[in-house]
Amino acid sequence: MAVIQYIVDLGASVMLPIIIFIIGLLLKQGVGKSLRSGLTIGIGFVGIGLVVDLLNKNLGPAAQAMADNFNLGLSVVDLGWPGTSPMAWASAMGLIAIPIAIAVNIVMLLLRMTKVVNVDIWNIWHMAFTGAIVYVATDNFTFGIIGIIVHAIIAYKLGDMFGQVTDNYFGLEGIAIPHGTSAYMGVIASPIDDLIEKIPGINKIKIDGEKIEQKLGVFGEPTIIGAILGFVIGLLAKYPVGQALQLAVQMASVMVLMPMVVKLIMQGLLPISDAAKQMLDKKFSGGNYKIGLDPALLLGDSQVISASLLFVPLTVLIAAIVPGNQVLPFGDLATIGFFVAMAVAIHKGNLFRTLISGSIIMFITIWIANQMISLQTALGQSVNLVDVGERVSSLDQSGSPITYLLAKGFSLEMGIGFFIIFLIYAFCFGYTFMKYKKKTIYSDENSN
Repeated sequence: MAVIQYIVDLGASVMLPIIIFIIGLLLKQGVGKSLRSGLTIGIGFVGIGLVVDLLNKNLGPAAQAMADNFNLGLSVVDLGWPGTSPMAWASAMGLIAIPIAIAVNIVMLLLRMTKVVNVDIWNIWHMAFTGAIVYVATDNFTFGIIGIIVHAIIAYKLGDMFGQVTDNYFGLEGIAIPHGTSAYMGVIASPIDDLIEKIPGINKIKIDGEKIEQKLGVFGEPTIIGAILGFVIGLLAKYPVGQALQLAVQMASVMVLMPMVVKLIMQGLLPISDAAKQMLDKKFSGGNYKIGLDPALLLGDSQVISASLLFVPLTVLIAAIVPGNQVLPFGDLATIGFFVAMAVAIHKGNLFRTLISGSIIMFITIWIANQMISLQTALGQSVNLVDVGERVSSLDQSGSPITYLLAKGFSLEMGIGFFIIFLIYAFCFGYTFMKYKKKTIYSDENSN
C-alpha cells in the first residue's frame, strides 16, 4: 500500500511514464525504446499541465469576474479535478480503489465482458471518488466498495461502446477512453444526434472549423478564433483593453499548443499500444483488445478545442439559469473539453450540434454538482482538505450522474430530481448501448 500511495502522490506525469516503461519491458520492447516511450508521455503530460495552468491562471479569473459582473449569485466554487482528485486519493477508498478496479478489469476480460485493457491507473480516482462519496452518504464501507465496482464496470463498458468513435473520428485505433467526463457524458450526445437528424432544415446545419475557415478566411483559423474568444471573454470580464488583448494571445496559444503536447503523448503511447495489442491478439485470437488511456488524448482535436473555448462563457451562463444552482464553474473550465469531447466526435465535428448536446450535458452536470455540495464538502473535511465553514463542489466528478445516482440511491435520498436524472441517464446509456451493439454509433449512414 505504501508503494501505491507513493506512486499516486507522484501524479500522472510521473505515474504514467513509470507504468508505460514497465509495460514496455514486459512487452519486450527493450530498455531504450520503453524509456523513450515513457519519457515522451511524461513530457506530453507536463506540457498539458502547463497549458491547463495557463488556462486556470488566466481564463479562470476572467470567467469568475464575468460571473461577478453579471451578478449571477454563485457562491460555491467548483474546485475542478485538480482540487477533487486529491480528496479521492486521500479518502478511505483511495488506495483500495486501484486493486479493486484492476481486479474488475481482469474479471471482465476473462468473462469477455470488455475488450478494454486499462493501463490508465491515475484516472481510477474517478472510481475512488464515487466509492468515497457513497461511503460518506451512507456511512457503510461495503456500499463504498460496491460503488467502486459498479463505476469500474460502467467505465470499461463505455470504453467498448465508444470504440468506433475513438477509432474513426479521433484516429486512435487500438485505444479506448473509458474514464472521466468524456466517457460517461458522451452517451447523452448519441440520442440527441439522432433526434436532430430527424428535424428538417436543422439537420442540414453544419458548422465546423473547416467551414468557418472557408467562410471567414484567416478569421476562421483556430488560432484567430481562440484570440477572438479570449478578447471577448476579457471584455465581458470588464478587463482593460490591454489585459483583454493579453487574454486573447493566451487563448490563441492554447489553440496551437494543446494539439502539439497531445501529439507527444501519442508518439509515446502508440508503440506500446501496438505491441500490447499484438501480444493480446496473438494469445487470445480474435480479441481486438483496446488499451484504456487518458481522455487528455481527445483534446488534440481542433474541433474539441474550439468547442472548449466556446463553452467557457456558455457554461458560466448555463450555471446562472440552472434552478437553485450555487456552483460557480471555475476549476474545470480549463478542461471543459473533457465534457464535450465525445459529443464532438459523435456529431462528427459539427459544432452546431455540439452546442446543443453540450449545453444539455453542462446543464445536467451543473445541476448534479449543486446537489452534491454537502457530500463533497463532508468528504473534503474528512480528509482535511476543506476548512470548517467552507462549501465546495466540482463539475468533475461531483457532477457525474454515476456518482450522484449511486450516492443518493444507496442512501435512499431519492426525490423527484433523482428519478428524472435516473430516467434520462438510463435512457441515454441504453440507447447508446444499442447503437454500439448495432455498430452505428459512428457510421456513414447519418453523416452530418
